[in-house]
Amino acid sequence: MNQVIRVATHGGPDALRIAEIADAAPGPGEVHLRQTHIGVNYIDVYFRTGLYRPAQLPFTPGLEAAGEVLAVGDGVAHLQPGQRVAYVGGPPGAYARERVISADRVVALPDAIANDQAAAMMLKGMTAHMLLERVCSVGPGDRVLIHAAAGGVGLLLCQWARYRGATVIGTVGSAQKAERAQAHGCHHTVRYREESVSERVQALTDGAGVQVVYDSVGADTLTASLACLARRGLLVSFGQSSGAPPAIEVGQLAAGGSLFLTRPSLFDYIGTPAELQTAADALFERVTAGDLQVDIDSEWPLADAAAAHERLEARQSSGSIILRP
Repeated sequence: MNQVIRVATHGGPDALRIAEIADAAPGPGEVHLRQTHIGVNYIDVYFRTGLYRPAQLPFTPGLEAAGEVLAVGDGVAHLQPGQRVAYVGGPPGAYARERVISADRVVALPDAIANDQAAAMMLKGMTAHMLLERVCSVGPGDRVLIHAAAGGVGLLLCQWARYRGATVIGTVGSAQKAERAQAHGCHHTVRYREESVSERVQALTDGAGVQVVYDSVGADTLTASLACLARRGLLVSFGQSSGAPPAIEVGQLAAGGSLFLTRPSLFDYIGTPAELQTAADALFERVTAGDLQVDIDSEWPLADAAAAHERLEARQSSGSIILRP
């Protein structure tokens, strides 16, 4: 029997319940994995609460993990039993000791990347790659604002943006998180609980604003994000940890200085095996070269997934949260 986390009804963290289900064998194009580390992400919360709808109830959450190949189905040529691998992508189902998944979502891990690193960074690191190199190619001289700069995605964004030569401003909720963000490439931090984000950003940029804002927070930050942008600046809304962002009238973008707004999803940028492998290679290269440090906030037994979600939603974490089956 396989041990998994199941959600029978949408709700709070207590909706995450440990269960046992029958083992499965891989079909054509599939791979059977023994998972050693599982990434916890805010998108898992969205599925748990019903903001994002799974295909059916009950379901098992989770979109990334790392482990070892146990068996491969017919037609799978790029993976073999005993190989260390990681994956990111749907459908949900990662919160499990073992999993059968489509092989085209799975990539081999280089020797330099540990399993816990991979589970902590696949979704978050590929998101950073998408945001900085695909959605908007950030480079030297650019000024960027990163909300939740000490979070799992935020720490990787700060490092990658600085690697690409940008001036990095990050919002944080405490002095401790400010220190952490600065240690990971953030040039300036803004304590959003104590000061106006837009006023501080305008002061730091001599009134010019930033070329790009990366906003994963949503309801609490979107208005301030628009006020931080330079003329013809880009607001990238890629999450809503504080709730759905408010509606924006098209005229607001013109009034703010011919602004741009986009709402990207990682899975539209890694939709093919080739796109997935390209993003993974870029991430592995930056980590192996030492340009990105992958921080693990905490590890939890699979049975304690509810406690891991509580920590994530309370904004207590700094870095990635992972589960151990």
